[in-house]
Amino acid sequence: MTTSRKPDRAFLLARPAHFLALGFGSGLITPAPGTWGTLAALPLAALLLWLGVSGGALALLTLPLFLLGIWLCNVTGRALGVADSGHIVWDEIVAMLLVLALVPATPLWWLLAFAAFRLFDIIKPWPIRWLDRHVHGGFGVMLDDAVAALFATLLLRLVQPLL
Repeated sequence: MTTSRKPDRAFLLARPAHFLALGFGSGLITPAPGTWGTLAALPLAALLLWLGVSGGALALLTLPLFLLGIWLCNVTGRALGVADSGHIVWDEIVAMLLVLALVPATPLWWLLAFAAFRLFDIIKPWPIRWLDRHVHGGFGVMLDDAVAALFATLLLRLVQPLL
C-alpha cells in the first residue's frame, strides 16, 4: 500500500482495479486527469457502438459499470491514501459513456456532450457539489459524476431542438 497522492505507472499496473480506476492510464496524465479520463470514454463508446451495442444498451451497461466503479474507487482510493484522488477517473468514464449513449452518435453531439459533462463536473452546481462533499467512499466518487452526466444530458436535450 502506498500513501502517494500521485500514482505512477507501477501503481497503475499493480492491480487490475488500479488500471481500471485510473482510466487505463488516462488518470496519470496531468494537468487535468479528469478531462483526460473523460476523453478516454470517447474511443471506448465508439468501439462499443461499432461492435453493435446500441445507445440504449450502452446506457444500461453504465449501471453495472457504476456498481463496479464503487468497488474500483474504494480499492484504489485506499491504496492511494486519498478517497477521491483526482487521478481516479473511472467515474468520469462511466458518466461520459452515459451521456454519449443518450445523444446522437455524431461528432458534433459528442463534442457538445464532452463540453456539457466537463462543465457540470468542473463547476459542480447544487446538488453535485453537495454530493461531492457529503457522500464519501467509492459510492460518493461515482455518484457526483453520474448526477453531472444527468445534468449534461438534460442540457443537451433542451438545446437539441435548437440545433
